[in-house]
Amino acid sequence: MSEENPMTLHEIDLNLEALRPGDDGYDAAANVFFATGAPALVVRPRDADGVSSALAHATRHGLPVSVRSGGHSPVGHGTNTGGMVIDLAHLDSVEVVDADRRIVRVGAGATWGTVAAALEPHGWGLTSGDSENVGVGGLTLGGGVGWMVRRDGLAIDNLVAARVVTVDGRLVTASADEHPDLFWALRGGGGNFGVVVDFDFVAQEVAGVHFGTITYQLEDLPDLVVRWRDAMRAAPDELSSTLVLAPRFPGAAAAAMVLVCYAGVPGSTSADADAAIEPLLELGTVTAAKVEERRYAEVLEHAEHPPGLRLVGRNTLVPALDDDVIAAVERLHAMPTPTAVALRSLGGAFGRVAPEATAFAHRDAEAMIVCAVFLPATVSDADVEQALAPWREVAALGSGTYVNFQGSATAEDVAAAYPAATYARLAAVKRTYDPDNVLALNHNVLPAAEGADGPAA
Repeated sequence: MSEENPMTLHEIDLNLEALRPGDDGYDAAANVFFATGAPALVVRPRDADGVSSALAHATRHGLPVSVRSGGHSPVGHGTNTGGMVIDLAHLDSVEVVDADRRIVRVGAGATWGTVAAALEPHGWGLTSGDSENVGVGGLTLGGGVGWMVRRDGLAIDNLVAARVVTVDGRLVTASADEHPDLFWALRGGGGNFGVVVDFDFVAQEVAGVHFGTITYQLEDLPDLVVRWRDAMRAAPDELSSTLVLAPRFPGAAAAAMVLVCYAGVPGSTSADADAAIEPLLELGTVTAAKVEERRYAEVLEHAEHPPGLRLVGRNTLVPALDDDVIAAVERLHAMPTPTAVALRSLGGAFGRVAPEATAFAHRDAEAMIVCAVFLPATVSDADVEQALAPWREVAALGSGTYVNFQGSATAEDVAAAYPAATYARLAAVKRTYDPDNVLALNHNVLPAAEGADGPAA
């Protein structure tokens, strides 16, 4: 190791901002949405050269590296203890590079709210996450489920290129024509292969959307889920929705809510939106409904962590919402610990991508089931595992997981995210671009070794 103090960055100060313990702003920079960290350094590159210099410094001093775009990883991967955090907040530009083809270059540190606002004057949008303050980089690399997922697919399905700083300091462009293996891996394989500094997306035409909520009395949970499932099976691709089973709290009436978004294509009318949404108003006893036309940028909410609580999230993708899955969801929702369960409709454009086309392989999923368990902030990890016991019955019926919503990152989680053939291909790409596993603080894919065919579980 060099005799130079790993806490200093004099040789690259021109390329990035650096914060150390004790500096003004360090405490806020060390923490993320779901985790509290204590990194030796938080660096904010101003360009690709700054990213390259930061990676060289971390490698030279053996510092673990976290890469942060928005900092909303449920596992807290946007920070660490004793290592380096590369915070991409300064790389937040949104630029139209080809108006005729609607090609938009978005910095990896931009937030989806910034992107939506920048594209709105053009009448364009990008399917993205649900929250305006979620970062573009992390969400895209994990796949990117958003409110237009059935109309436009995942965020990665609209990606045509990315500029990536590799761990050896090179700036490469990954696309169908250049570094195609890396381009395939970036679309769902997470931050395992390099630090993406910007993405080129094809934006889609979107004006106003019809968005809102429909609330029901929760009288018969299995019947409500079946009715919602059947309505979404018949729905046009322009309609996406999520059925949320609210957590049960003492003294509160059981309730369920459907979040609905109709994003029409050019030529769609309000009558088309009404016809698509109408079946969702007939699922059960409606206690409130508010669905109105909005600008797409207004659909994205501001994510906030509930104070004083530890929020534990898990998810699974299910090929079909069959009777066994619905029964397991009902038992999960009835558990004593307050638990919210969300069933998110997929299909449509999401399901028309071949499973081998991207590293997100679970294209046959009808729905994603997400659970959020609300626990006191002081609980132990053992308490968390006990509280999650009913969830495991649901997870056992799934075919995979979505890494962006998974609140743990064990070898079992990685194996669930990537089928064996997908994992083997990712591991080969990892060996090419990060053979020493410098970028390990993620849902980590290990570099392929002779005879390796999947993650150790």
